[in-house]
Amino acid sequence: MPTATAVFNGKTIAKADSWETVEGNVYFPPSSLDKSVLSVTNTHTGCPWKGVASYYSIKVDDKEVKDAAWFYPEPKEKAMNIKDHVAFYKNKVEISMT
Repeated sequence: MPTATAVFNGKTIAKADSWETVEGNVYFPPSSLDKSVLSVTNTHTGCPWKGVASYYSIKVDDKEVKDAAWFYPEPKEKAMNIKDHVAFYKNKVEISMT
């Protein structure tokens, strides 16, 4: 079975054997995340069909990157499949599928 993995600063921060893919981004389910490295920020952006996104910063050891991941806590109806799932910016976090 395929596995999606997110790695930041050499540490696996998410790993899942089921996920959602939307607009080329892997959305990891909440249960697959290492929440000890994530912290919610005050950043929010809007998508016309998904709703309002919230953001996480990631910190592993002495390396931190702000707003490197986003999620939709209250998505619009067409995006309910990604509710609370987390996607990572590919230029900030290494995403792989094996």
